Amino acid sequence: MNLSNLKPAEGAVKNKKRIGRGTGSGRGGTSTRGHKGAGSRSGHSTKVGFEGGQMPLQRRVPKVGFKPINRVEYVGVNLDVLQRLAEDFALTTVDVAALQSHGLASKNDLVKILGRGELKAKLSVKAHAFSASAQKAIEAAGGSIENL
Repeated sequence: MNLSNLKPAEGAVKNKKRIGRGTGSGRGGTSTRGHKGAGSRSGHSTKVGFEGGQMPLQRRVPKVGFKPINRVEYVGVNLDVLQRLAEDFALTTVDVAALQSHGLASKNDLVKILGRGELKAKLSVKAHAFSASAQKAIEAAGGSIENL
């Protein structure tokens, strides 16, 4: 190895275009900025979503509805699902961790027990919320509820 065959490491040198170095370079004159207009001037930048004066997409699309920012969303789990879990896995206690392990809720989800279906198993259910009909059905089957 000697000075005549030294090369920079692979990817270390970027092939940059040298702009504004005379007409002979092919990139002189207007320096690839075109003629006149805001784009040719220094300090020019367009706003996010600017479409050259055309009505931007976020203004063209109709706005529908209203989403309150403080809304609390629950993942609903019905009584028939709890009954199936109790039968298939011989559960006596159903909590959020059990629902997560069976793929019915994610890590940060709030769980609400809903009243669809029939519950025959005596279950101790722990969740963030209960519908009135679900609460009645769980207690009628001899189970207990606990709000988290």
